[in-house]
Amino acid sequence: MTRTSRLAAASFRTRFLLGMLACAALLAFALYTQFRDVNPLEPCPLCIFQRVAFVALGLVFLVGGLHAPASVAGRRTYGVLAFLAGAAGIAVAGNHVRLQHLPPDQVPACGPGLDYMLDAMPLTGVIRRVMTGSGECANVDWAFLGLSMPAWSLVCFVVLTLWALYSAFRKA
Repeated sequence: MTRTSRLAAASFRTRFLLGMLACAALLAFALYTQFRDVNPLEPCPLCIFQRVAFVALGLVFLVGGLHAPASVAGRRTYGVLAFLAGAAGIAVAGNHVRLQHLPPDQVPACGPGLDYMLDAMPLTGVIRRVMTGSGECANVDWAFLGLSMPAWSLVCFVVLTLWALYSAFRKA
């Protein structure tokens, strides 16, 4: 292994492990808001799907960071996997933000809980039902600097996905 490839692998490792730490911090904050003693926030089904996407993205960051492939093809493979996880998160969070900006008369009716849907429907039906949204997903229960939690999730997914692509596809 040449000095340049070792440096590229170390740089890739550092960037991907930082991405994993960011995902872990975001998930920790989401769990804190759900389980805190004062004014806990119950996640809607779209929030749970966003958490799953953050877990998937964090796992790609972790495995890529621990593996730290020296080859360009290996780093790019992890970049593509991170892009896929990030794109899924962007789709879910973007849909959630869209629901929150619908006029009140166009907000879908509240549906059954995620636990019930997972018991009563096949997984594809659950995904389809959750992505169409429900009234509870349109509520804005928390905001910071004028952005709701799903909007911040969308920003974080975009930033982390771009970070992964930069880390994986940059020239050594």
